[in-house]
Amino acid sequence: MKIQVLGSGCSTCKKLFELTKQAVAELNLKTEVEYITDIQKIIDIGVMSSPVLAVNGKPVLAGSLPDIEKIKKLIEKDIKE
Repeated sequence: MKIQVLGSGCSTCKKLFELTKQAVAELNLKTEVEYITDIQKIIDIGVMSSPVLAVNGKPVLAGSLPDIEKIKKLIEKDIKE
């Protein structure tokens, strides 16, 4: 499983990265969360707003900062698919 947070480096993006790392830990997943600040990579996955949460290269959230429970549900949904 590959989990990425893509953003410009703003405080909202950094907060999503921290919450995502916490969610991964709480779900006991043995995966690292990658933080990407390359704007071109955000555009390449077809999203025009940040921050972006991507699971296995697919954006599952863009342009908002949800709570940790929502992040965990997004990750779990992708595990089950």
